[in-house]
Amino acid sequence: MWGFESLLPCQLCRGGRWRAKRIGFDRTKTGGKMSQAAKVNREETGGEGSSFAVPAPVSKIAEYPRRLRQFLHDVRVEMRQVNWPSRQDVWSTTIVVIVTVAFFAAFFFFTDTFLSHAESWLYHLVKH
Repeated sequence: MWGFESLLPCQLCRGGRWRAKRIGFDRTKTGGKMSQAAKVNREETGGEGSSFAVPAPVSKIAEYPRRLRQFLHDVRVEMRQVNWPSRQDVWSTTIVVIVTVAFFAAFFFFTDTFLSHAESWLYHLVKH
C-alpha cells in the first residue's frame, strides 16, 4: 500500500526495501502507518451514523451555499494581498501602450501602402 512516503525521492535497494536517497527513510520500518490510519478512518466513518444516504446531486446542491461562502472568503483574502499600482505607474504604462500602438499603426500603414504601390507597379510592368 502506498502512502505519502512515495513522494520522497526513492530507489529500490537490496532486499526489496524502498529507501530515500538522502534521508535514509526505510519504508519497511514504518510498517505502513498510512494504511493503518486510512483503515481506522474508514472503520470510524463507515459503521456509525445514519443509514439514509443522500443522492449525490442533492448533496452537491445542498453544499452550494457553503462552497460559495468559502469562495467569496478566499477572494476577499486574495484581494487583500494584491499589490495595486500607483496612479503614476498606471499613467506611465498607459502612455507607453498608446505610443507603441501608434508606432505600429503607422509602421503597418506605410508598409501596406508601399507594398500595394509596389504590387500595382509590378502588375502594370508585367501586363504591358
